[in-house]
Amino acid sequence: LARLLALKAALAEGYEQVAWCDADVFVLAPGQLILPESDYALGREVWIQVDSKTNKPRVYNKVHNAFMFYRRENAFLDFYIDTAQRLLRLHEGRFVPQFIGPKLLTAIHNIAQCPVIETAGMLSPMVIRDLLDGGGPCLDLFRARNLEQPAAVNLCYSSVKSGEISDAEMDQLINLLANNPALLGPGGDG
Repeated sequence: LARLLALKAALAEGYEQVAWCDADVFVLAPGQLILPESDYALGREVWIQVDSKTNKPRVYNKVHNAFMFYRRENAFLDFYIDTAQRLLRLHEGRFVPQFIGPKLLTAIHNIAQCPVIETAGMLSPMVIRDLLDGGGPCLDLFRARNLEQPAAVNLCYSSVKSGEISDAEMDQLINLLANNPALLGPGGDG
């Protein structure tokens, strides 16, 4: 919610457009991270995880708020803020992670088809693991299901806090992507 209010305040100050980029978003190809002509857009989340029943990779195609932008004339930001505040007031008990972030945005997107910045992606811990291992089925599925090669990716630093990826592995991932950003594209061999 704080990021939304900060974006709204910047637009009220007179900026024509504003963008939000989480601290754990790694920009691989700045020249390819082009904002669409729409009034706003959200990042693309192609989340890959292993299905506990089949033990096979499964894709969840969503949107995220780790990278998003709004132009002054957009109508969505006020709607998003109002909806998030309403949900926070109505909710009782523990909050699930990403309650007013990707979960809410994906629900809205599934109905309203929000504009998406396809090049602003996200890496799940399973995709990160395959990248560090030099390949694997989760990375293959990630490459196949993205509509465009990511120019920026949310590295999901929360996976370090949860113990899924170590700090050293995150450093290794950043170095790997910095030296070969094409690893995330089709073929992945640069």
